[in-house]
Formats: sequence, C-alpha cells, structure tokens
Amino acid sequence: MLGHFGFSYVGLIFMIMLMVPNIIWAKNQPQGYTAENENKVLAVFERIGEILATCCALVFSDFNLRAWSLWSLWLVASFVLMIMYEFWWIRYFRSERRLSDFYSSFCGVPLAGATLPVLAFFLLGIYGKVIWMLIACVILGIGHIGIHWQHSKEL
Repeated sequence: MLGHFGFSYVGLIFMIMLMVPNIIWAKNQPQGYTAENENKVLAVFERIGEILATCCALVFSDFNLRAWSLWSLWLVASFVLMIMYEFWWIRYFRSERRLSDFYSSFCGVPLAGATLPVLAFFLLGIYGKVIWMLIACVILGIGHIGIHWQHSKEL
C-alpha cells in the first residue's frame, strides 16, 4: 500500500492529459476570471496537493499496466474520468468561455473541471494501491474543488 518507486508511464499519460488543456487555458481564461480573492488556506492545500499528486503519479511504478484482473477496472474507471475531463475541456474551449462555462458540470459531475481529475487520480491511487496518492488527492480535492466551489458560489 506504500508503493514501489519507479517511473510510471501511466502517470505520465495522465499528467499530459491534465497539463495540455491547462496550458491552453492559460491563454483562454474565462472573461472576468481572477484568483486574487481565493481563500489562501484552500490555495495552500491545492498547491501541496498538486505537487504531491504529480510526484506520486510519476514516481510509483504501481500505476503501470499489469495482467488483467477485476482490479484493473479501477484503472479503466480512472481513465474514463480523464477522458470525460478532456471532453469537458473541449466543450469549454468551444464555448464563449464565460465563468459559468468554466465552473460547469459535465455528465452530472459538478464543477467538472476540478472534480473529474481529482477523482481520476484518486481512482488511479486505488488501482496502484498507493496510499500516498490517495492522501495527495484528498489534499488536492480540498483545495482545488474548494476553490472552484467558492468561485461558483460567487456567480
């Protein structure tokens, strides 16, 4: 449950799926977006969670593919959530890019831009049986989803 050190190509794929749309978003932020009123405690949780989840995704080989079993369904579910995240981004980039678009739900998942990747990485942690990823995702979820929830309430 602690994890085995080694490079995770699955973690790298997940990180690419996470980062590419965020890099594009940096140049296509929603009209009126600002981070200046964000809760500082939530922001600290978010940053710590991001660092921990990124490190876990890349340095634990437990996330790599192994022989098929029922346990593999955790990886499939995690990957499905990441695909949903990609589709959420496509919808966002095709929209008018308003704040309401950015804090929207997708397929019944509230605040999908924050919730889907956190859940995907959490399920990846279950698949790999890496407690550190689960802890990182809880910390990340408190901060990232919390900040998105705070912003959506302001709408």
